[in-house]
Amino acid sequence: MQFNQSETKDLMTVLTLTVEPADYQEAVQKELKQLRQKANVPGFRPGMVPAGLIKKMYGKGVMAEVINKTLSDALGKYIDEKHIAVLGDPLPNEELTSKVDFDTQDTFTFAFDIALAPEFDASLNGHNKLTHYNIEVSDDMVNKQVESYAQRFGDYVEADEVQDGDVIKGLLTEQRENGMTKENAMLNPQYMVDKEQAALFLGAKKGDVITFNPQKAFQNEVEIGSLLDITKQEAKELTSDFTFEIQGITRHQAAKIDGELFAKVYGDNTVKDEADFRAHVKAEIEENMAEDSEYKFGLDAKAAIMKKMEGLAFPEDFLKRWLHATNEKLTDEEIDKDFPQMIEELKWHLAKEQLLKKYNINIGKEDVEDYAKKVAKMQFMQYGLMHVDDAYLTNYAQQILKDENQLRGIVERVAEQKIYAAVKTAVKLEEKSISHDDFGKLFA
Repeated sequence: MQFNQSETKDLMTVLTLTVEPADYQEAVQKELKQLRQKANVPGFRPGMVPAGLIKKMYGKGVMAEVINKTLSDALGKYIDEKHIAVLGDPLPNEELTSKVDFDTQDTFTFAFDIALAPEFDASLNGHNKLTHYNIEVSDDMVNKQVESYAQRFGDYVEADEVQDGDVIKGLLTEQRENGMTKENAMLNPQYMVDKEQAALFLGAKKGDVITFNPQKAFQNEVEIGSLLDITKQEAKELTSDFTFEIQGITRHQAAKIDGELFAKVYGDNTVKDEADFRAHVKAEIEENMAEDSEYKFGLDAKAAIMKKMEGLAFPEDFLKRWLHATNEKLTDEEIDKDFPQMIEELKWHLAKEQLLKKYNINIGKEDVEDYAKKVAKMQFMQYGLMHVDDAYLTNYAQQILKDENQLRGIVERVAEQKIYAAVKTAVKLEEKSISHDDFGKLFA
């Protein structure tokens, strides 16, 4: 096969391939021979159909398939061997591709437009200054987290008198002729918009009957509809007063700061006393703050890398054509709207690929599995499951990785984290201590 690559202009080149009989005849004959063994043609036993008839029936189709595969393989091999940094995929150049006639030709010429990535250097060095923030963990942060754990692992208890935050249960009765009633109604005065209406319930006891107006109290048809089991429209039109006969008062009571709480949060025989518990809480917060700090460093590192990518030119006409070719449903308007963002994503993709090579970064199976386990652990923690068995976490992580989209996303995150770690050692790094509040302001 003959190759002819044109000079590069505006990051575009044309690769012309001349396919000759020697490039495809052997494969065509092999395919026709296999077809002959399997062909079911009336009047002939299997495997006994004349080769000429098989060629007449299937020759053109087989030749087209073989030549297409030959072209695809040759294109890929040429690009790999020449180390061509390609954007998208090669697209046929119809103007330079000769018309194909299998009846009269045995040599064919095909031309492909190839878009090339621009030259750039995305690496950072000691001339680049970045800040790594060390977030201070205050006593107040520890106290709030201890309180949060106490609330999370608290219990609901019966109370005698309504306080702010209590849930009350009872009989709702509309104060008009043939008005509605609802038994076992559940109500929390804390969620009332009108605080005067909410105050009617504070201090009330079991057996007391409170008269209030749901419309005035909640001023929200969704809340009213949920309370009374009526539609939003009915709730919107409701103006009546109701009585609420209190039959039960439930209060959430925070857990005591004792061994039972320590075990629920960190497992049995892990925490000795309250001081040790607070030390564990502080260490946990420090770990979370370290992750937040790394996230911020990653954002700043990416911004510095992308700044080096500013001003890069791309073969935009080709890229838009390639988008159309890979997704025919996309309209010109949709492509034009999303194109600037696509270019930014392309820049970041190219930068990552270059940096992975520059820093000799490899992403192994263990890296991906460890990150998936971290994702799984965070998901369980959101539901209050603090101590999931490692074997179960491993199994759950494997289920996550079976989803191709999640697997792809995790590989991307692992790659980015490794790039940021390499950047941290390459740049002039300033370590800076900062309060949690001031750190939050960096994102404002």
